[in-house]
Amino acid sequence: MKLTQFALGLVLSVVSMFAQAAIPWTFQPLPDQPPIPEGNPQSEAKIGLGRQLFFDPRLSVTGTHSCNSCHNLAAGGEDGRALPVGVYGRKGRRSTLTLWNAAYHTVYNWDGSAGTLEEQAERHILDPKVMGMPDGAQLVARIAAIPGYRTQFEESFGETGVTFTNIAKAIASFERTLVTTGSAFDDFLRGDKQAISTQAQRGFEEFIEQRCASCHFWVNLAGPQPGLALQQGQGFYELFPNHPGTDYEERYGLADDIGRYDHSQIESDRRMWRVPSLRNVAITAPYFHNGAVKTLNEAVRVMAKTQVRHELSEAQVADIVAFLRTLTGEFPKIELPRLPATPGRTAVAGHDD
Repeated sequence: MKLTQFALGLVLSVVSMFAQAAIPWTFQPLPDQPPIPEGNPQSEAKIGLGRQLFFDPRLSVTGTHSCNSCHNLAAGGEDGRALPVGVYGRKGRRSTLTLWNAAYHTVYNWDGSAGTLEEQAERHILDPKVMGMPDGAQLVARIAAIPGYRTQFEESFGETGVTFTNIAKAIASFERTLVTTGSAFDDFLRGDKQAISTQAQRGFEEFIEQRCASCHFWVNLAGPQPGLALQQGQGFYELFPNHPGTDYEERYGLADDIGRYDHSQIESDRRMWRVPSLRNVAITAPYFHNGAVKTLNEAVRVMAKTQVRHELSEAQVADIVAFLRTLTGEFPKIELPRLPATPGRTAVAGHDD
């Protein structure tokens, strides 16, 4: 942890220096492919299997919720709610983060409690407020009882077949294909100065001037991607609210949740949050960990006041929002998969009434 904090300090000091000078080094177009871990190489068979599992509600205890229920890939990769609703109508405590471009993060969840996409998938499957499976063994038994899945797991993983680890690996492999390249801002960074409007260019300059780029930089506008300054599992966090006591804090309950401290139990982690990506931010309302802010314009005002004590004019807000809208990328076509059937019976015993 000490080494991580030192690395973050070094990164932030360098980024601040370059960002204030508006040098493009701090911003790079989104690569076509995110980092792929050695322990879970991609394959077409595994990606296809992961896509099926992602859309299969049988991964939840009740057979009612799939990964896509909260991470809607037909939209912004989240659910549009302030707080998610899982099995049995149980409401989560933090808003759903988008899965588009998630593979460029070094940790997952608002508090960085998952170090990899694989771990995140496992946690959500077992979370009583999300998919609610009592344990991995029960899910393995359910999936292994479906002949089509048994065959596909053998094709993707060999003799190990259906295991809880392999279920998570397949889902993570599919999630690493959820990349939205080709945004107007990417074209701008590649040299096409007409790719974004004059207002958006002013907003980009304002974004840097207001020190937004101190945290929202590099390819995902969320800090370092794995392997550049931080390794997978090492988080990039920011204090929020940074300046407590504003009217926004009270109005939106921004400090009611103490953030990463709940997970780490480290005093310095109170109100620390993993920096979220700003890619596609214009289509992922509502905003912040509690989903309390409904519009992007208001989110920009809140960030300026709580993080750097700046009161922005309406013109400044409009310019920054115009820039943020250029971060919406091109979404790949994802066909709804056919799921392996269980003819004449249910795979969700005890929850089919």
